[in-house]
Amino acid sequence: MRFMVIWAILAGLAGGARADGERAGDFDYYVMALSWSPNFCALEGDAKGAEQCTAGRGAGWVLHGLWPQYERGWPAHCPSAERNPSRRETAAMADIMGSGGLAWYQWKKHGRCAGLPAAQYFALARKTYDSVKRPEVLRKLTRPVAVPAHVIEEAWLEANPALAPDMVTITCRAGRIMEARICLTRALEPRACGEDARRDCTLPDARLDPVR
Repeated sequence: MRFMVIWAILAGLAGGARADGERAGDFDYYVMALSWSPNFCALEGDAKGAEQCTAGRGAGWVLHGLWPQYERGWPAHCPSAERNPSRRETAAMADIMGSGGLAWYQWKKHGRCAGLPAAQYFALARKTYDSVKRPEVLRKLTRPVAVPAHVIEEAWLEANPALAPDMVTITCRAGRIMEARICLTRALEPRACGEDARRDCTLPDARLDPVR
């Protein structure tokens, strides 16, 4: 019994997802996650033959997802009466999400939780992606570089003056910059991230591969 109590406390402190199956449309804000495609491809995309990793595709910051979020934790796999998107609708998202397959997965796990029809959710995701300016300087790299992770955040802040440091989170994995996550209100206005979503990478030498 004591072990179960301790485990419950630790799970609460972790601030992770609640049990799957929360009510669609019941959330506090959005997190837009943008993945640096060259690093994703180097770590796993190439091995999987991911569409976005095709030579000459030129993918930089790819929309990983638009995630409904609670102030602490997040919903996932919500039941929804909305019909699933067609293959044509998911394929139409490949230009900003890398592939229709990722769009389908993101709809299943996160999109349903927004409480919107699939077409409206994808239109919202595209509008959100278009609402930020991706730092152009990062696309000009000609070779891999190692930089402090905070430099990537500063590049985002410089390109988007409406954003403040607590609205942007840079994540790392395996010594590489992986994602920029931007927090937005349900009306798509920039806002501070919740405590569990505000976990910046602190690596002083995170690798960033150039756009292919």
